[in-house]
Amino acid sequence: MKSDQPTLGRLLRGLRDRNNWTLKEMSERTGIPISTLSKVEHDRLTLTYDKLQQLSQRLNIRMSELFAEPGAAAEAAVTARRSIGDVDQSIRVNTRNYDYYYLCPELRRKRMIPVLVRIRAKNVQEFGELVQHSGEEFIYVVEGRIEIHTEFYDPILLEAGQSIYLDSSMGHAYVAAEGCEEATVLGVCSSADEGLMESLLTLHGEEEGAEAPLLPPSVPAREAPPAKRAGGRRS
Repeated sequence: MKSDQPTLGRLLRGLRDRNNWTLKEMSERTGIPISTLSKVEHDRLTLTYDKLQQLSQRLNIRMSELFAEPGAAAEAAVTARRSIGDVDQSIRVNTRNYDYYYLCPELRRKRMIPVLVRIRAKNVQEFGELVQHSGEEFIYVVEGRIEIHTEFYDPILLEAGQSIYLDSSMGHAYVAAEGCEEATVLGVCSSADEGLMESLLTLHGEEEGAEAPLLPPSVPAREAPPAKRAGGRRS
């Protein structure tokens, strides 16, 4: 009995059929001999990692696409997780430049970290070295006016109601713009790194005036992200 499990041969044949390519056309596109492709499609031969990589690069597709059934996306698991964001029950970290309010702290291993930030630093010199961390982030200005400094772009100004999306691994800093004493922004940091929350907390360092994160009484200690704060870049 033929297995229902997809083989590389079936997946390769499906890819060729979807593009209406002959074996000869696929061979010309990939640089892999017709005889080899034919044997693979009939499950009489497999491809080495190098050949798979060659196939992926020549056809401009991700390697993972060679191992997925066409049109059969993996069914996402429903976690039913939810959390109501409340500043009074946030994890708070106060530094010289910012006051951070990390929302929804009872959820661990989050892929998105929502945070309300009050910005007090008035210029990039006062802020210090630009910060960097894994992933991407979105910042929306709730109140005030901010100036954004990044490693590769000229500074820009954002007013209340404006936003920015950027690569967090690029050095960056947010400061209150000229004439603004304090600004409030809502940020969302996202990363494939499941330890993102811990990574963000290490950015705060041991600055003078920094307070340990406060855990609300309703949040069990085992559910709260660890308050690990080692020396690092200032933020």
